[in-house]
Amino acid sequence: MTSDQQKYLNQLKQTIENYYPISEESWKLIENITEFQTLKKGETVLESGEIAKNLHFIAKGILRAFITDQHGNFYNKNLFMENYFADSKVSLMLQLPSNFTIEALEDSVIINLNYKEYISLINENDDLKNFYIAHLEKNWIIDKEEREVALVMQNATERYGKLLEKHPSIADRVPLLHIASHLGITPTQLSRIRKSLEKDL
Repeated sequence: MTSDQQKYLNQLKQTIENYYPISEESWKLIENITEFQTLKKGETVLESGEIAKNLHFIAKGILRAFITDQHGNFYNKNLFMENYFADSKVSLMLQLPSNFTIEALEDSVIINLNYKEYISLINENDDLKNFYIAHLEKNWIIDKEEREVALVMQNATERYGKLLEKHPSIADRVPLLHIASHLGITPTQLSRIRKSLEKDL
């Protein structure tokens, strides 16, 4: 194992333990089902219509989950940066084709965890089960609800400000059209917001 891979595994362990502390034995079980994958910018890890098999932990880089309509327009469902998990939760759980594609927005390194093996480990180990519940609650209930409420209750400038708070480097790393799509606005609107914020500085 390279020193970079060891560093990335440490990131995965730290991310898990940020949600719930796990035993060394449980960590070894998780480590045993990990597999590294490198992605070039523009490469996909999951295609729309494909049945998902893995959870993807982003060790380095940025991924986006996007939906494309029949006219070829895309909508960014999520932007995932380092130390986040990217996946199609519905596809994994129900073993149905994914409704969206997951693509690398820059050269990336991800750690894949086979979902079926991962769920077996969760069912057999209480500390991993507690991590799983805490992660689901934070990312798929609390954050999801906050984002849905923000789309209705906050204006685009406020939503952009919150995104920068959460990911300060995002504007330097992700093309504006992808950030705009994620915020539910046009690139022109985002440019105006950025200019007005620069004036206020």
